Amino acid sequence: MKLPSAFNPDELAMFVIQARLALLDNESGNVEDDEPFFVADLGQVYQQHQRWTRNLPAVQPFYAVKCNPDPTLLRFLAELGTGFDCASIDELKRVRNLGVDPSRIVFANPCKAASALCTARDMGVTKTTFDNLDELDSIKQFMPNAQLFLRIYASDDDALIQFGDKFGASPEATTVLLERAWDLGLEIVGVSFHVGTGATNHQSFVDAMERAETVFNQATRIGHHLQYLDIGGGFQDAGFERMASGIKEAVKLYMPPEVRIIAEPGRFYTRNAYTLVCKVISRRCQIGNDKSNPDMLYQNDGVYGNFMNVLVEKEIMRPSLVTPALSLTDSRAESSRVDGEHWYSIWGPTCDSVDCVTRKMRMDLEVKVGDWLMYKNMGAYTMATSTRFNGFEAQHPVIYINRMYVMNSIDKVRGG
Repeated sequence: MKLPSAFNPDELAMFVIQARLALLDNESGNVEDDEPFFVADLGQVYQQHQRWTRNLPAVQPFYAVKCNPDPTLLRFLAELGTGFDCASIDELKRVRNLGVDPSRIVFANPCKAASALCTARDMGVTKTTFDNLDELDSIKQFMPNAQLFLRIYASDDDALIQFGDKFGASPEATTVLLERAWDLGLEIVGVSFHVGTGATNHQSFVDAMERAETVFNQATRIGHHLQYLDIGGGFQDAGFERMASGIKEAVKLYMPPEVRIIAEPGRFYTRNAYTLVCKVISRRCQIGNDKSNPDMLYQNDGVYGNFMNVLVEKEIMRPSLVTPALSLTDSRAESSRVDGEHWYSIWGPTCDSVDCVTRKMRMDLEVKVGDWLMYKNMGAYTMATSTRFNGFEAQHPVIYINRMYVMNSIDKVRGG
């Protein structure tokens, strides 16, 4: 089996996938030989962290756990020194069980049950968000020592998922909320906003910071001493440097230098780091002369599992066929595989017609039952949103690699 080129993430992932497939038995009928699996490159997560610190050195990342709650990933991020944005009791427990200090956690859910407030309080987590009067009453009763962030309205109209319809106090409401918190004796320490998941327009951050400046001035007049600005998430891999540049300029323009800036990146850290490999479990070829409809492939994961983004974010999936390594013996007759253009639709395993991963895509080689398809960029809102609909297991094994370490070992092998 050919060793991958130094520091090439795609070759390293393929090397690991082929090694995994070499251990499986297509003829066994065992569940573990049919199971999808992830390959997670923690070296990619580390590179994204370095990229963040280079471009936004004054903004401390609080990783959004909801994006991908993989325990090994969370432990790695904790070792890198990130904070954590948690939105539920389960997420709080996951992070605290890693030994993360409560000061590195923001309970960034503006609408919380009494039990959630009590859990956070008992864990020593104090930073949390709010955007309405009733939430202030609940916080006063169950978490009176909270350090509060007033979440204000913000929205990127081009974001994959917008939050403005659900969260964020309007400009007309901020003074009322600040005054009510003062009357209740609650401490407001900052302002927060979130322009939406998968934001693309840096102007949305600029506009939100301008509104945040107004709230800072309102708070000061009332008597609050604000120390933080939480600029939320929405960061994508593509165009990050341009987005970061615009954010830095807006911070200089609207925020006093003593204000501490934090953010809640999720997919920026994880999307590119995870690859999902699925097995083709059945195939239905179109019979007759009508070739207008593509042949149908059925794989062992779908939109009710790790492909929820197909429904929620309208993501277009483009898998590639995993070719066997040269040293492996393929029981299927490769000589009978038809070359040339092939068109397929790809379906998940459930008995539901919504469960379609892609309606039409081209492959340059025939795909057969027992083949494996590789999907890149599967680290964000995949395992986090998967269900067990129809009784299909959606939590799959993860093989962890870190090319920063692995490639050093390979180089030693080559040199030896």
